[in-house]
Amino acid sequence: MTPEPSSNFTQASSWATDWQNLFYFEVGIVVFFSILIFGAIIYLGVKYRRRPGDEVPSPTKDYLLLEITWTVIPAGICVMMFLWGTALFVRNVLPPALSTEIFVLGKQWMWEVQYPNGRRDINELHVPVGVPIKLIMASQDVIHDFAIPAFRIKKDVVPGHYTTEWFTATKPGRYHLFCDQYCGTSHSAMVGWITVMEPAAYAEWLSRGGTGKSLAEAGADLYRQYACSTCHETGRGPSFVGLYGSPVKLNNGQTVVADDGYIRESILNPSAKIVAGYTPTMPTFQGQLQEEQILQLTAYVKSLAKREGEGKKAAKQ
Repeated sequence: MTPEPSSNFTQASSWATDWQNLFYFEVGIVVFFSILIFGAIIYLGVKYRRRPGDEVPSPTKDYLLLEITWTVIPAGICVMMFLWGTALFVRNVLPPALSTEIFVLGKQWMWEVQYPNGRRDINELHVPVGVPIKLIMASQDVIHDFAIPAFRIKKDVVPGHYTTEWFTATKPGRYHLFCDQYCGTSHSAMVGWITVMEPAAYAEWLSRGGTGKSLAEAGADLYRQYACSTCHETGRGPSFVGLYGSPVKLNNGQTVVADDGYIRESILNPSAKIVAGYTPTMPTFQGQLQEEQILQLTAYVKSLAKREGEGKKAAKQ
């Protein structure tokens, strides 16, 4: 049975309380100083209003301590808000290592969700409660924005790039999903639902909807279809085994990390970053692959890194 939708004011993720506390603190500071400043304006305006006659005001004095006080205190509050927000931002961009990855593709005007086992949803995202979820998001056309008010998270989804967003749902239920970036005539219809389930119920739900091929398996099919092994398994091109997450030295002397963005760029613009010891012979697949297929190939490359890790572990045993 589908649960009743929860209010957008519900705090339903690990981020909700943190971001809301910062928001309430900043609002409280604004309200406090607004009352203080406008109260002082009104009081001083009345006290020192023009009076009849030739009354001469008393000479003004400099109060250095007062000047220092109203400079240091607001500056200190601003620094505290900056450090607080920065700490949350850094945590927000560094998902836990064992997060469950789910791929989200934004297009006019819908969200297409793909799970690692091959199951797909349209404008629906199902997640288990208490498990870190990492969303890897891409756009097929224009800028979209993936926003879940009850989780207090939102992130722009930009064409030509991968965007990541992570959270841990804390309350089972059903929550609103919106596109928070105007993306065309049917922008208002680009909405959906997040269903948070108990882990056992989620595992049972996920097993009922698999297509028989995981993302990595679909990526392996594309790998064979485009004969990638001709170069990447013969030494003409760098090997994919153990590539994902490892440092890659380029022929210009720089070193980059082989993350999702690097793999995507290497598929669509292979000449952008040439691995040291290799020549730029790979053709571009720009315009030949859809975003969904790029996600599948990325999943396959990532699976090869896991395979190498499992092999090393078995060898030690």
